[in-house]
Amino acid sequence: MSLRLIDLPPAQVAYLRYTGPYGTALGDFWRDSFIPWLQAHHLDGPTCYGVGLDDPFTTPPEQCRYDACVEVATGFVADAPAKLTTLPGGRYAIVVFNGDARDIGAAWMKMCIETVPAAGLHIDARPCFERYLPGSRTEPESGLFSCELCVAVR
Repeated sequence: MSLRLIDLPPAQVAYLRYTGPYGTALGDFWRDSFIPWLQAHHLDGPTCYGVGLDDPFTTPPEQCRYDACVEVATGFVADAPAKLTTLPGGRYAIVVFNGDARDIGAAWMKMCIETVPAAGLHIDARPCFERYLPGSRTEPESGLFSCELCVAVR
């Protein structure tokens, strides 16, 4: 994993929340709920984020929360079930992930347990997230996708 450090600005986002076990169900949530919502609101071009809000090792799977987010302009009105929030800016350690939903959990573990500490960095309390830059898409036949795994560090 090739690690880079960048300073990200805060990002205002609209999001839909998924509650349940992480893993392949998140891909289903994006495909069946979030992407159709993006398209219906003409938001399928901006940067998107996937924010895991709970530690799956300490939170029961059925209570894990995950927000699928999209950057929106100031003044955007989010109709239910969507909500608005701001992802905090600051210093983030970032690696590029290329794979499928079955492999992303292991990539997150490696990054948080090995890669970030080996770089002499400390994870802070801001949320970690997947960042999907404009043009990022899942290959329909293979299920492969790419994103940036972003870990807040100090």
